[in-house]
Amino acid sequence: MYPVSSVQDRLVAQLARVKELSGLSLRALAGKAGLSSSSLSRYLTGQQVPPWEAVVALCRAVGRDPRPLRTLWADAAKAGAEPTPRRNDVPADLADFTGRETEAALVVQLLSTVNTVAIDGMGGVGKTSLAVHVAHRLAPSYPDGGLYLDLLGFTPGQQPLEPTAALARLLGALGISQPPADTAERAALWRSELSRRRALVVLDNAVDAEQVSQLLPGAGKSAVLITSRNRLVDLAGVPPVSLEPLSNEEAASLFGRASGADLADGEAVTQVLRQCGGLPLALRMAGARLRHRPGWTVAVLAERLSANTSRFEAVFGMSLHQLDANQRRMFRLLGVLPGADFDAPVACAVTGMTPGHVNAALEELVDAHLLQEPSPGRYRLHDLIRRYAADLAAEEEPDLDAALHRVLNHYLAQAVAHAQSLPLQPTNATSPGDPATAMAWFDLEYPNLVACFDTAVRLGADEVVVELPQTMRSWFFRHRGTGDQVRLLEAAASAAQRLGRHQKRASLLVDLGFACAAAGRLDEALAAYQLAEQSGVDDDDLAGVLALRTGFVRRDRGELDAAQAQFRLAQRLFDKSGNRGGKSQALAFDGWVTLHLGQPHEAAELARASIELASGPARMTGLVTLGAALASIDPAESLRTLHGALQLAEVPHNKAWCHHHLGVALRIMGSLDEALEHHQLALELLEPLAEAQLEIEVRQAYAETLALRERQGS
Repeated sequence: MYPVSSVQDRLVAQLARVKELSGLSLRALAGKAGLSSSSLSRYLTGQQVPPWEAVVALCRAVGRDPRPLRTLWADAAKAGAEPTPRRNDVPADLADFTGRETEAALVVQLLSTVNTVAIDGMGGVGKTSLAVHVAHRLAPSYPDGGLYLDLLGFTPGQQPLEPTAALARLLGALGISQPPADTAERAALWRSELSRRRALVVLDNAVDAEQVSQLLPGAGKSAVLITSRNRLVDLAGVPPVSLEPLSNEEAASLFGRASGADLADGEAVTQVLRQCGGLPLALRMAGARLRHRPGWTVAVLAERLSANTSRFEAVFGMSLHQLDANQRRMFRLLGVLPGADFDAPVACAVTGMTPGHVNAALEELVDAHLLQEPSPGRYRLHDLIRRYAADLAAEEEPDLDAALHRVLNHYLAQAVAHAQSLPLQPTNATSPGDPATAMAWFDLEYPNLVACFDTAVRLGADEVVVELPQTMRSWFFRHRGTGDQVRLLEAAASAAQRLGRHQKRASLLVDLGFACAAAGRLDEALAAYQLAEQSGVDDDDLAGVLALRTGFVRRDRGELDAAQAQFRLAQRLFDKSGNRGGKSQALAFDGWVTLHLGQPHEAAELARASIELASGPARMTGLVTLGAALASIDPAESLRTLHGALQLAEVPHNKAWCHHHLGVALRIMGSLDEALEHHQLALELLEPLAEAQLEIEVRQAYAETLALRERQGS
């Protein structure tokens, strides 16, 4: 076996031994231990340190005492990430939360008997505030933390979040960055992950029952709180809690807390409450207005509010009047921002103001309850206020397009800077920044980047449309399965054609072909590559990438001679451009084709040439090819080489590829049971990915190994 050195490797080796003792497939062992198969796969492949409870469950499943593993597990947990860390994405509770005791008690009581409750009511009535308040009250009962997701059901200028995208974000919050492409499979994985946790999930602003039906938990002790302006009557078994405007008593109490005023003038208070209509949002804003004007009385506020005919114009406009001209302009422009939330630099971009003025204005808007700060440094507008701000911007801002272009250019510049820290493939090159920080930025801003892209398309900002998708190459490479990539690349290629940027169009088409090929859409991939070639590729390096990827498609279509011709063309082009890494890849895949054309010795030589040109993780491809070529020549060296490749694999689809070839090599050597184990590990790793083409290859190899074992058994 390949030697393990790190403490986590040693833990993985012990868990693999437990699996070996069980005599069960990965899926069967997971079921016996009460774990999801995807989680067990992550534990066995070293992607995640399991919680101690999972180690205990695995040991008990095979009748083994887990206590000897306790020290090793503790060391692995300390060396890596904390196992199953408590996550809390739920926004902060409101310090002045008032009333709703009956409704809050009802939600708490319902969650003791069911795992999902829907809170409905009109905009501004306090649905989110109640859900957040209950989530904080129940936090001790949900030790695995709280998740929050805005479904954008009623956000002006935004499309409601599709269930597939919502599931991707929820699973990402649980550490699963590469979920299955199919929505039903994502939903099943989500239910499975929730079933082994005790977490509370807040799904905010649902547009209808269809949007949330696949986001609900199954069995287990996790719970979900949904908010919506609509009654979700089609959600069977989900009890509703409907919110009405606050009673006069509760409204007066909230207004008193928000304003800090003497409420002795009962008639004036009654007028204010009437204008606010019992809506907590309006009451807080009116109270904040009074608090900022210590010379005013409640009667003065009531008089000012009554001067407006519209309730929302009265309250929102009154709060707006306390701001200076620059702050009011910022408020208007924030209403047209693409995306759901933003930070101070985005506010600088949309307004053109300096950071100092922006930070002061943001604080003023938060104090006036015109702006929310759900987490430090991240801001958002309530949907009603956003619509009000956008309406004002449409009426009063002379050049909204210029403001939006500044925002688009800001996001593009940030994406370019962070993308430089994320090489597409593992290399020896030093990156200018921290890859973890860059990836965290893309994870956080991904919804806003997609919203910016769509805004750029709407505005005809073709330069942004062309450039933005390629800044996200590495993010997409690590998050296979997102349906956005093909859509973005198709639109970007069209924009490049409009701009007459033929080389950029060719580059985008090469990326489009790669995305289609990974999804198993080989004809579409080949069509994209052919369009790229027709664009006239003048750059040798890009031409080498095009030849290499065309070779992949020819190989996957079984056209081995045509594939080999492409790989050899890629070698010559990379030679001309001086791209050693590219030539290393082309040599390795030339070796792969040569092996399948029946020439293992020649294939091994090509693989060794590939390895000589590469170093570090980039050697993985050559090692896999060499290990495969040596399977029938030198079995021991073949296994050492393939295990070495596995140690270099950094992302799940590469690990799956290594396990797949280990399985094939072991079949050639006659170790069929061990071969099947590696095939199964490869399939488990591929389960949450959208690597359709690789999955086809692995399943075919698995079937061949299984058939051979059955023939030998008979």
